[in-house]
Amino acid sequence: MSRTTDRIRTILPTSGRTAVGATVATGLLTGLASAPDRVGRLFRRRFPTVAVTGMTGVGKTQLANRLARRTGGEDVADVGSAVMERRTRRSARLKGFRFLVVPGDNAATRLGALDEVFHDEPVDGVIHVVANGYATPRRTAGTTGAATATREELLAAELEDWTITAHRIASMAVRRERPVWLVIAVTKADLYADDLDEVVRYYSPGSGSPFAARLDELRALAGGAKLSVDVLPVSSQGGDRSSAISAKKASAMVDALAARLAQLSGHV
Repeated sequence: MSRTTDRIRTILPTSGRTAVGATVATGLLTGLASAPDRVGRLFRRRFPTVAVTGMTGVGKTQLANRLARRTGGEDVADVGSAVMERRTRRSARLKGFRFLVVPGDNAATRLGALDEVFHDEPVDGVIHVVANGYATPRRTAGTTGAATATREELLAAELEDWTITAHRIASMAVRRERPVWLVIAVTKADLYADDLDEVVRYYSPGSGSPFAARLDELRALAGGAKLSVDVLPVSSQGGDRSSAISAKKASAMVDALAARLAQLSGHV
């Protein structure tokens, strides 16, 4: 037995040595127990969760696919998924986003998904997708044939959908210590390419439009300092001969949205 060991035993009585051993063991156990939490926080910083919300037919899944760099063959063809879809964007620097696409149909699955992303496991940010009244109409359950709706009806439905989502965002924001960010993604920009500035203004805070009025109410409820708002036009499609937006410009719009998400998440 070494002299060092003898000295420790001389200095510390048996009860002291037992206490030191217990303290070391407790420290090790605490470190091991907290390791998953630390790993979880690190993963969340590198891959924050983003809720993608909006009414049926505005192109949420298509946009999430573009952001996640999915190929066209993986796109979901049917309008209006009834379940929450998940997409992940990864970069070479081991950073990215986890997108949770909330069903747009006003059903129990949608309400459950809204509860999950805004209450049960609150997301880090929100992309709310709108389409300037150009959402693809969906048939009423049990009916056949093509669905029809006027642009005014679609704008009214979009506003009603936003009201429901805005209340959930406000409820989440007031419970959070750090600010929540929101991006209004105005999709199908190729259908109104000549009016982009006017359309972006319609969805921007303080513009006086019906949508902006609801957005201003949300900021008042959540607290202006706790909620940042961006409005960006996006075209998930483009490049067709008849399209007013080229494939290159459409890709640039999606890239601009991804770059803004990276800024808001602290990745750059």
